Amino acid sequence: MYINPLTAIDFYKADHRNQYPAGTTEVYSNLSARSDKLANVLGDFDHKVVFFGLQYFLKSFLIDEWNNNFFSLDVEHVIEKYKRRMFSSLHENCFDFKHIRKLHELGYLPIKIKALPEGSRVPIGVPLLTIVNTHPEFFWLTNYIETVLSCYMWKPITSATTAYEYKRLLTKYAEETGANLEFINFQAHDFSFRGMSSIYDAALSGAAHLTSFLGTDTVPAIDLIEDYYFGSEPIGFSVPATEHSVMCMGSKQGEFDTFKRLITETYPEGIVSIVSDTWDFWKVITDYLPKLKKTINERNGKVVIRPDSGDPVKIICGDESAKAGSPEYMGAVGCLWDTFGGTETEKGFKRLDQKIGLIYGDSITLDRAKRILELLKLKGFSSDNVVFGVGSYTYQYVTRDSFGFAVKATSGVVNGERKSIFKDPATDNGSKKSAKGLLKVNFEDGEYKLYDNVSESEEMEGSLKVVFENGIIKNEEEFCNIRDRLYKYL
Repeated sequence: MYINPLTAIDFYKADHRNQYPAGTTEVYSNLSARSDKLANVLGDFDHKVVFFGLQYFLKSFLIDEWNNNFFSLDVEHVIEKYKRRMFSSLHENCFDFKHIRKLHELGYLPIKIKALPEGSRVPIGVPLLTIVNTHPEFFWLTNYIETVLSCYMWKPITSATTAYEYKRLLTKYAEETGANLEFINFQAHDFSFRGMSSIYDAALSGAAHLTSFLGTDTVPAIDLIEDYYFGSEPIGFSVPATEHSVMCMGSKQGEFDTFKRLITETYPEGIVSIVSDTWDFWKVITDYLPKLKKTINERNGKVVIRPDSGDPVKIICGDESAKAGSPEYMGAVGCLWDTFGGTETEKGFKRLDQKIGLIYGDSITLDRAKRILELLKLKGFSSDNVVFGVGSYTYQYVTRDSFGFAVKATSGVVNGERKSIFKDPATDNGSKKSAKGLLKVNFEDGEYKLYDNVSESEEMEGSLKVVFENGIIKNEEEFCNIRDRLYKYL
């Protein structure tokens, strides 16, 4: 789709220029998360979001889209197109287009964005970034791009925060059961691509997943990181894996032979993941795998079994309502232990033989993951006996309201006088109350703290650093630094 940056707005933004008081020369706004009351997080969530995705927005939209689809085009073509869109949907002559012509003549976006470092964990209510115009004639630009800024930013921050919560959960149980801490980087694998709202959504959310993990099946996420974040180090990994069409094509009667062929001929070494519930998952677990035990043990690699339907808690950990001693009662991990055995961690929990593994990738949530890890622990198994395929059930069942993201103006200049502005709706519960005036964020005692209504000289200090000014990127981030910054919080 061709993106016209001039029309990447809500219609009501189009004429706010004429609605500000006469003499307005500056509008100063910020982006922050206002509330986590609707967030899909666990009960011990510490009310901090992971900041990620800004550099992609700056390069992709503020530079590429504006340069390619506005500044580099003929001004008459630009204005005619904009006029047609406005007049066809709003009433004619409600405003003129001189400001568009002047912006085109200027040749760059006269705005300045200051931001916290990406990969930071930021408390609810503390601004992630501020934005202000740098030229008095273009005060209208600050909030003109509010809609698209919000659209680009809320999802990667939400996904990065969610991924971090998975990492935090997995780390907790790994430490409690003596599991391999390095394995955590691969223990939540991104399966979300097909369930996202667009390829762009999948790539950006998938990149956010990779701030905390190394496992992904979302190929465009790696491309995005390499293109916009200088990701030269290993970014994401996956393994050869089957799907149901592969298993079906071998026929139900030939399923055992399909398993054998896959692990001896197609992939005689390395990791291979095989979807195992095309017909009867428990037959695979209790019949095929014991018959293939010698082959699997002698193979140079790991065979990963993937159930893909049913209740993940019961499939992995066992169903207490099932017949005692049955495979359903024991669960997949218990059955695999009976067949392949394994070792014990230094804390005395059972770890499956490393020739065999288990991944579950259907309808995983933070709550289900926690229940699975807790039940495995209660049954004496370490947390690294399972990998979670984290899909769109996690990354798409969210909205901008999950963390209450909003871009709000807090300061402006009218006729040379600075005004501190704020909103505080009497009909709200307080979550929509905005900060006031110019803003400063300091890093104190291990976390970010907001100071509002500060002086102009104080606003220039603190942790918010210039990342974009007058069409130019400043202080670019490398993806490895974002990861390192985030890892330090664990």
